Amino acid sequence: MKYKNKKAVALEYGDSRAPRLTAKGDDAMAQAIVEEALRLGVHVAEDAQLVALLSELELDQEIPEDLYTAVAVILSWVYWLKGMSPGGDHKS
Repeated sequence: MKYKNKKAVALEYGDSRAPRLTAKGDDAMAQAIVEEALRLGVHVAEDAQLVALLSELELDQEIPEDLYTAVAVILSWVYWLKGMSPGGDHKS
């Protein structure tokens, strides 16, 4: 099966003090999460170890402090790709 052993999570970092888990799934659901992210223009990063750890969280739960650094690396990559700085300001 095409979707076997895949996992995906989605994080949102807006007004909360830390990113929070907004979606998670295995196999076909994981593929659907990735496809929807790509359709919406959301950047997708692949990190199997980080996904495994984030998959243990409950939906809408903020990430724990011990994952801040790993998630910050991903977020800084996304900001850079979008030409943004933290806080949502576009670079000139």
